[in-house]
Amino acid sequence: MAPPRNVVKIAVQMSDAIPQLIQLDQAKPLATVLKEVCDAWSLTHPEHYALQFADGHRKYITENNRLEIKNGSILCLSTAPDLKAQQLLGRLQNTSREGCCEVLRNLVLLASDMTFAQEVISRDGLQKLSTIIENGDDLGEMLALGLRAFLELMEHGVVSWETLSISFVRKVISYVNMNLMDASVQPLALRLLESVTLSSPALGQLVKSEVPLDRLLVHLQVMNHQLQTKAMALLTALLQGASPTERKEMLDHLWKKNLRQFIYKVGWTRPRRPSPQSSFPWESHPSLVVFQNIIHSATPMGDEMAHHLYVLQALTLGLLEPRMRTPLDPYSQEQRDQLQALRQAAFEPEGESLGTGLSADRRRSLCVREFRKLGFSNSNPAQDLERVPPGLLALDNMLYFSRHAPSAYSRFVLENSSREDKHECPFARSSIQLTALLCELLRVGEPCSETAQDFSPMFFSQDHSFHELFCVAIQLLNKTWKEMRATQEDFDKVMQVVREQLARTLALKPTSLELFRTKVNALTYGEVLRLRQTERLHQEGTLAPPILELREKLKPELMGLIRQQRLLRLCEGMLFRKISSRRRQDKLWFCCLSPNHKVLQYGDVEEGAKPPTLESLPEQLPVADIRALLMGKDCPHVREKGSGKQNKDLYELAFSISYDHGEEEAYLNFIAPSKRDFYLWTDGLSALLGSTMGSELTRLDLEQLLTMETKLRLLELENVPIPEQPPPVPPPPTNFNFCYDYSITEP
Repeated sequence: MAPPRNVVKIAVQMSDAIPQLIQLDQAKPLATVLKEVCDAWSLTHPEHYALQFADGHRKYITENNRLEIKNGSILCLSTAPDLKAQQLLGRLQNTSREGCCEVLRNLVLLASDMTFAQEVISRDGLQKLSTIIENGDDLGEMLALGLRAFLELMEHGVVSWETLSISFVRKVISYVNMNLMDASVQPLALRLLESVTLSSPALGQLVKSEVPLDRLLVHLQVMNHQLQTKAMALLTALLQGASPTERKEMLDHLWKKNLRQFIYKVGWTRPRRPSPQSSFPWESHPSLVVFQNIIHSATPMGDEMAHHLYVLQALTLGLLEPRMRTPLDPYSQEQRDQLQALRQAAFEPEGESLGTGLSADRRRSLCVREFRKLGFSNSNPAQDLERVPPGLLALDNMLYFSRHAPSAYSRFVLENSSREDKHECPFARSSIQLTALLCELLRVGEPCSETAQDFSPMFFSQDHSFHELFCVAIQLLNKTWKEMRATQEDFDKVMQVVREQLARTLALKPTSLELFRTKVNALTYGEVLRLRQTERLHQEGTLAPPILELREKLKPELMGLIRQQRLLRLCEGMLFRKISSRRRQDKLWFCCLSPNHKVLQYGDVEEGAKPPTLESLPEQLPVADIRALLMGKDCPHVREKGSGKQNKDLYELAFSISYDHGEEEAYLNFIAPSKRDFYLWTDGLSALLGSTMGSELTRLDLEQLLTMETKLRLLELENVPIPEQPPPVPPPPTNFNFCYDYSITEP
């Protein structure tokens, strides 16, 4: 007879004791279960003990999480969390340095458990750890362990970062500003200051005022990638917390201090005279020091660094937003002078020869005609620049092009001025439209995403990347205009082609502006048409009824192949990141499907560690217990985040599994690393639950497989026209005398 549903068979082990195999009744109080286990080993005072999971992070069993115990779970009997916290905190104050380090190691191991963390916090554990950090008697392992334990406890959100004292924050700042420091201390100190900056505006101002930007630049030049990442994290946190004016000043200072080169290039720099306590290798090269770049490093870039570079790119491009949203003021003398400078750069020799000795009305008429030749639609060019976006940013781009590429600018204007009116490419109108297009493609002015990593390496290869990109794009537009033999009526069609050229090339993530120029110029109008035709054939295929009928017959078999591939991807497993409502965290967890497709296994892993084996994953979720698959805004972990633009990408990557957790419904929440991974996992889980795989990726895969299989089946019919209707069946013959009778045997 099968045991009741609320009874699970488990093993309980203890050091120096024979393990117990028991049937745990989930309806029985946990205190009673503990007493029975202690009695079996003749242990007194069962209140001094607690049950933990034997594998993984050794989570304590409480009344709240006891339903996570499944058949076959292995538990261990250990000291109760309150007693353990009391013992560790007591030893923390009455022990030697080595003993203190051992206590801190135990705290770091156990602090990830919420039950233990609450016991430590309730016994002023954070205050005792902050005392160790503030005293700074040991700047090595002991300080690193203290910072790590403090961060683990604070990550639970039980205590607000705003409650930290100013003296404590200043002490942590001093560790960041020190030269002679253990390599494991400064990344932890930077991580703590990042959390403080993102969570407390008041303390964030303190961090901003006492952590010099030049000090963060020093950390970005070291060979320690973890230190580089945490320094970049604090830098972007400070920029996000600053006002627009402060942000511009900070970024201007960073660019002057060659931040772009530290990110993009490897090279040598001449430092100032080092202090006697300096930890950098000045002795071997007293006048030069190598700085390690980030983008072209030999070590692969981590997801966290990619996210921070995306944020830095977005914030830098965000400085263009005020100009983008400000229309030209026709009463501004400065802006009128800029328009006149733009005209004179193209027509000044002609204007001087024609305008000498002319009346004011004649000169005014001449200026209007020249502005028309420049491509302005109105006699008053200010009216063209009243549109926002792009506003004054379009004028900035045109002036930059005329000053930094004067020959290309003059050639563009004069070449089109000499064409027929209907075939001329209007420079001003094209520049205004192109600036708006670049703002859209580069998402200028949009809020930063919490998880995006889509930065462009090319952005960090130039000091004025947006204006330089415009200079390439406007020449591309003129080239495409000539290739299309376009007229004024074709302006929108040309812009669509240019949009496609720019978008396709930006998607390739070229590493430099020159590489971008080469690739985008190779993408001619004819090549765009070819790519469109190829994509259209791949998407549409043929619409002949016999082919459609064949495709319908092939669909079940091919859907089976797709289902098999999705389940294999689930079995391979994937690393997911934990996302909190407070900030983007850098913790990872791994989930995979068992080979027999009956259990989902998952657990936390360390950054940079190899994917764990099935046996090492502590958590299990039987597929039979899954109720439903939720996606997007229906997921509980993103439902409360609101509907802002910054959360749109989070909705698109979020999915959850609801499952039976005793008598209640629980959720296993995911944030996919990319849209493709989101489709693969949601399709795989849908297939696992017997639901339809309805993602865009499944549709594309099915279409690709159908196209390939159909072409293979029709190889012998190449160049043979397939009729829309099947040929008519002829009438039966009047007699069947022509049939051979096989029953008659010949002699």
